[in-house]
Amino acid sequence: MQFRRSFALTTAAVALATTGLSSCGFGYATDRYYTPSVGTNDHDGTVKVLAAVIVSSEPGSGTFVASLSNRDQDNDVSLTELSLTGGEPVEFEPVVVEKAALVNLAEPAADLKLTCDFEAGNFVEVSLGFDNGENVVMDVVVVPNAGYYADLDGPAPAAETPEETTE
Repeated sequence: MQFRRSFALTTAAVALATTGLSSCGFGYATDRYYTPSVGTNDHDGTVKVLAAVIVSSEPGSGTFVASLSNRDQDNDVSLTELSLTGGEPVEFEPVVVEKAALVNLAEPAADLKLTCDFEAGNFVEVSLGFDNGENVVMDVVVVPNAGYYADLDGPAPAAETPEETTE
């Protein structure tokens, strides 16, 4: 009787110890970045690009929104180029990300307007260039200008119309 009880307790202890040791390890999902958000993240360069989306009020036009986190402790870094891959670069004033700081492109709005053949729900490849020579290319989702992203996409650039003359 004593033998059975000792054997059962030993077996239970070994099973519990083995289960605890085998449930964790190296290279599992718990060791990787996971940010539950709609946007795309890039952690590779000096500047992390976080929660990147294109907010769109209408098909073919949208505003690029993201947070930029500078991991360089000694130097400021500026976002100087933005374009859809294969498209024309957007013209804008460089966005300075101070050393060891974060800049949210939505507050205040940086007005980084992109135009191309896309609509809400699509993914488009966006290229970001920084003054330290680094480039980030990432697939970014297009989201509607509603809910959490409401009012982040201003009106699309108005098409020029010829002025009417009266004679």
